[in-house]
Amino acid sequence: MVHMPTVNSAATPDRGSGMEHLQAYRAAGGGKHRANKLFGTNLLNRRLLTAAAVLFVTAVASSESKAQSGPFAPLAGSWSGAGIVTLDDGSTERIRCRAKYAPVGPTMEMSLTCASDAYKFNLGANVKAEGGAIVGNWSETSRNISGSLQGKGSGGSYELVASTAGFNANISLRTSGNKQSVRMRADSQFRGADISLSK
Repeated sequence: MVHMPTVNSAATPDRGSGMEHLQAYRAAGGGKHRANKLFGTNLLNRRLLTAAAVLFVTAVASSESKAQSGPFAPLAGSWSGAGIVTLDDGSTERIRCRAKYAPVGPTMEMSLTCASDAYKFNLGANVKAEGGAIVGNWSETSRNISGSLQGKGSGGSYELVASTAGFNANISLRTSGNKQSVRMRADSQFRGADISLSK
């Protein structure tokens, strides 16, 4: 009688179980690939954001550098103080003043507002330095007059002439650190003003 060998079912590999392990391995591998891809995307986004931030800071620094290096740089900022205005009848008034200068490279916008109990003027101007000369225009809003502005200067010291029909005024600005003096002499409207400002 021939005896057939007994097959040990415990030793026989389970094909279904092997397939499950293979699928689990592949799934784990796919998860790692997805994780690596996601990590790479986040890293790229962070690098792009960093580059954008660097470009923004560089642009701002460049703008500030231009404002601080031009011919009107010593004037930059807001100033306040007081002075005396001499009117066309020879009387004087004490005045309080505020000035603001916004230079960008060779150009500048400025405003000077002064007032007393009975008198006020609001002077605005846009000027540009061309070589050794300064040219531009000015307006005085409380009297609705405007005209041309020209002169010369740099480094905190400027001599200007404001002109319009029937009116001329010489304007002298002297700036040293956080102190500034403004002197105006006119041939009509008012005779002049002497103003001391500080930051």
